[in-house]
Amino acid sequence: MRRKILAAARSGSALIALGAVIPAFAEEDHPAQAPALAEIVVTAQRRTENAQTVAIAVTSLSSEDLANKSVVRVDDLQRASPGLSVTDAGLTQNVNIRGIGLASGNPSIANGVATYVDGIFQPPIVTMGSFYDISNVEVLRGPQGTFVGSNSTGGAIFINTRSPTLHEINGYGEISGGNYGSASLQGAVNLPVGDTLAVRLSGNYRRHDSYYHDLGALHNEPGKLDEQDGRVGVLWKPTDAFQALFKTDILARQTGGYAYRPVPGTLYAPLRTADIRDVAYDDPTKNNENGLQNSLELRYQMPNGITLRSLSGFENKRIHNLYDLDATIQPPQPTPFARVSENQFVRERVWTQEINIISPTGGVWDWIVGGYYQRNRIDVNIDEPTDGFPQDILINTHKQTVGVFAQTGYKITDALKLDVGARYSQYKNSQTGGVVIGRGIPFPPFLGTGLQVANLGGGYQDGRPTGKVALDWQVDANNLVYAFVARGYKPGGFNSASSTFNPETVLDYEIGWKPTLADGRVRLQIGAFWNDYKDFQLDVLNVNDGQLEPRNIANATIKGFEAQMQAKLGAFGFDFGASFVHSALSHAVFVNTRALPAPGATRLGPQCPAGVPSNPPVCFDYTGYYTSETGGANPYSPKWTFNTGIQYTLQLQADTTLTPRLDYAYVGSQYTNLLYSPVTDLLRSRSLVSAKLTLEHGTWVAEAYGTNLAGREYVTGQFNNNEFYGPPREYGLRASYRF
Repeated sequence: MRRKILAAARSGSALIALGAVIPAFAEEDHPAQAPALAEIVVTAQRRTENAQTVAIAVTSLSSEDLANKSVVRVDDLQRASPGLSVTDAGLTQNVNIRGIGLASGNPSIANGVATYVDGIFQPPIVTMGSFYDISNVEVLRGPQGTFVGSNSTGGAIFINTRSPTLHEINGYGEISGGNYGSASLQGAVNLPVGDTLAVRLSGNYRRHDSYYHDLGALHNEPGKLDEQDGRVGVLWKPTDAFQALFKTDILARQTGGYAYRPVPGTLYAPLRTADIRDVAYDDPTKNNENGLQNSLELRYQMPNGITLRSLSGFENKRIHNLYDLDATIQPPQPTPFARVSENQFVRERVWTQEINIISPTGGVWDWIVGGYYQRNRIDVNIDEPTDGFPQDILINTHKQTVGVFAQTGYKITDALKLDVGARYSQYKNSQTGGVVIGRGIPFPPFLGTGLQVANLGGGYQDGRPTGKVALDWQVDANNLVYAFVARGYKPGGFNSASSTFNPETVLDYEIGWKPTLADGRVRLQIGAFWNDYKDFQLDVLNVNDGQLEPRNIANATIKGFEAQMQAKLGAFGFDFGASFVHSALSHAVFVNTRALPAPGATRLGPQCPAGVPSNPPVCFDYTGYYTSETGGANPYSPKWTFNTGIQYTLQLQADTTLTPRLDYAYVGSQYTNLLYSPVTDLLRSRSLVSAKLTLEHGTWVAEAYGTNLAGREYVTGQFNNNEFYGPPREYGLRASYRF
């Protein structure tokens, strides 16, 4: 089965041939009864645009698309968007597009795939809330150096929620239940208040039991979910020229902590359980997340058609975790490192402001200019008590990003258009804090206050120009051919006053073709890319302080192609997406942390002076633990990703339909470490099947659903020496009413 799917995905000519056959099939067997597909809308370029007519590589998913593919969170998007991978690292998720993105949970390192909710930048923590009352989700592939700037070397994800509308009461209510004690309740109501004001209220509650059984005496419930979300939107439109849109979102999410086991081949692997659904903890685990987001968008259209836009945002996100770091039940031992646990608190506040001046379209010239300001404050408090030397990490980080940008389009002819965009981003980062061991131990050298073994304070700043030059050729009303060059940039940073790392940059060359066939009932998006990726940032061990820290480890060349299709032929619906990515890193030298003795990379201390023997945690001799690699793939970069869905709508009565749907998603194998060990560093490929049976009667909808129907057991990510797992087979019933 896998060979057949990969063979089909490899064949670009098969897609073109299929595009030639489908129109004839549609005309002969499905005459005028088959309506055209709904327009694919993207708003990432600050205008509402038809994705088939702009030179961007994008997957745009409506709320119906998200429901059809069982996409309920950001990590589910990898089953619906080619080239995207999201791997689990516990506190954060490694989001990568075409092998570029986030490969570190360190607060000093920036996102490479920026995520936005209603235009507001999202920090990497507390991004896993459930989707509800969504308008659409846009996944843009490749650097977005003009409109996003310093956090988009890999791409960007835009999540757009539904906004209030005037003059109409509407909304929906939905309830579901399934195995593992799962239950959800969500809904929304749009309420006009007079002719100029409207309010939209929406909420979501979701829960399920743990997928795991803790064999320890504490009987933790890792992965258990209890989530509550709410949103209020207010639209005020006193005139046709001006409107103000305010939204506030709250999220409260509690689980019993993260579920993981030691990675095979690592220190504690001999003690790991046999079944992935059995975990063994001898310390308490929990995970509490809270988030608040406020946004205010102001728009004013001048008499000459120019639009002035302001978008202001504030976020306050907090996460509190208790970890059993070794993920094992260990017998009493004389070593001071027999048990390792962690109490972690992270809080991030983000203030953002963007100003745009947007020209009207339709003439020879169009343009957008803008300015952007962002300030982040991050507080980290990590307490790692052990049976010997407790370790505390206290960090306070301040970040500031300022950007100015402009894009202009010029129609050389009615069919040929040139777009040029440019941005300059300035980044500053300052931090105070350090690593302290032995706090609370009253005898020398700790003396109750502990011994500082690393100073994590310092400062850093940089800036880079980015942008895009694109040429669009609208061959006819149904065919767009384009080519562009784009540059992206991710800021550098520092680990301490004496340790910094440089920015990442990527230069992206792309060509693409977007045909629309069968009178709008079939669409394709086909593209190829080549990336020159410089100064890849990755966490490696700094022997000067014994800490895992971001460094510029290598350069890379990344190339590949992508293809997507959407079709609606009478009662038959079909969608398809595939991506091939080949990456190759240059030479890299680093410490092999897998080979280090207990207690691991963060407790051994700095490099011992010459002639001084190892004495953890005061110092350690790392000689003999260095390794080098050349030519391997980027971490978190599957070579192949593939997704497809098929459905058929049966008309039972005039207002009643029955629609079975089947979806399949494939994510190829990917490495998590530059050691490229097939035992310790490989996330193996996975194929997931989901299905739905939908009965729709007027405004009522009833569904039976199932995900991971084959019951695949698969690893979703790694953090330190532990690995995480995907959910098991889930199924249930859902009912909704829309008005």
